[in-house]
Amino acid sequence: MVEKVRERLAVGKQAAQKFDRQRFNLRKLNELEVREQYQIEITNRSAALENLSDDEDVDRTWENVKENIKTSAKESLGLHELKQNKLWFDEECLGFLDQRKRAKMQWIQDPSQSKVDNLNSVRREVSRHFKNKKKAYLKAKIEELETNSKILSRLNPVHTKTRHFFQTHF
Repeated sequence: MVEKVRERLAVGKQAAQKFDRQRFNLRKLNELEVREQYQIEITNRSAALENLSDDEDVDRTWENVKENIKTSAKESLGLHELKQNKLWFDEECLGFLDQRKRAKMQWIQDPSQSKVDNLNSVRREVSRHFKNKKKAYLKAKIEELETNSKILSRLNPVHTKTRHFFQTHF
C-alpha cells in the first residue's frame, strides 16, 4: 500500500512539472547577436551569484542558478511559439484543454470515484467541443473552396470540363 501511494505521488509530481514547463526559442541562439547577448547575461548573473555567501544550502544555490538561467533565456531568447497545426484550435479550445488537464491532475492526486466521474464528464465535454469546432471549421473551408471553384469555373470553362472528367464518386 505504501509503495502504491509513493508511486501515485511520484506520477503526480511528474505530471505537475510537465504542466508548468516553459520552452525557450533556442533557434535564436543561431543568431550571433542574440547568442552574445545571452552569454553576457549569463556571465553577469553568475558573477552576481559568486558574491553570495558560501553558507547557503546547495539546493538553494542550485535554485538561484536555475532561476538565473531561466530569466536570462526568457529575456534574450523569448518563449518558443508553438506552431498551430490545427487552424480551428483557438483560445477557447486552450481553456477547455486546461480544464481537462486540471481534472486529470485532481484525479491523479485523489483517485476517488467522484474525481473519476468528473474527469470522464470533462473529457466528454472537451471532446464534444473539439469535434464541433473542427466540423464548423471544415464546413467553412468547404464553402470557401466551392465559392473559389465557382469563380474559377466562370473565368475558365476548361477547368469545369477537367474537373468533371477527373471527378471521383464515393
